[in-house]
Amino acid sequence: MIRIWGRATSSNVMKVTWLLDELGLSYERRDVGGPFGGTATPEYRAMQPLGLVPALEEDGDFSLFESNTILRYICNAHAPATSLYPAGPRLRAKVEAWMDFQQTALNPPASVVFQGLIRTPPERRDGAAIAAGIKAAAAIWAILDARLARLAYVAGDSPTLADIAFGPHVHRWFNMPVEERPAAPNLRAWYERLLTRPAYRTHCAVALV
Repeated sequence: MIRIWGRATSSNVMKVTWLLDELGLSYERRDVGGPFGGTATPEYRAMQPLGLVPALEEDGDFSLFESNTILRYICNAHAPATSLYPAGPRLRAKVEAWMDFQQTALNPPASVVFQGLIRTPPERRDGAAIAAGIKAAAAIWAILDARLARLAYVAGDSPTLADIAFGPHVHRWFNMPVEERPAAPNLRAWYERLLTRPAYRTHCAVALV
């Protein structure tokens, strides 16, 4: 049995549960992190040394952390033939490059914006930091927008783990109260394509909290 530790409101947990439902795999999710706590215990830190979410636990003797690594493991271990993680070395490397790009380029500014606008009371917000985060995130989304002018999905003509990595964040981007959000018609069209997928709507296209 696959067990996912982490609250449903975490974008990194959303990626994993979206994939699991896309693949039709059975799993159990347990709330930890944020208001639920539970991530500072020795038992949890043995699975996730930084005390973040998610952590994957399986068969009582295997655990894994880092959300994008968990995505790859799930495909390798439970759906090796899935087109979401193509087997060809060049296409797989391209998918993994965009997954890394999400973590290294988009995640830092996107987190500043989300934490500032959604999880911080108005009277405590750092307006300058949020504005800088919006500018930086918009520049990353512009790269995706240009790419999606010629591709239906991030890594090609069909969905892959690259789309799953970005998916929770594009929902947040289009639904946060971002002032003067730059036009990104190709990004918007891709987001609309994601919304046709039931598992995406269930796990990612949710209220921002």
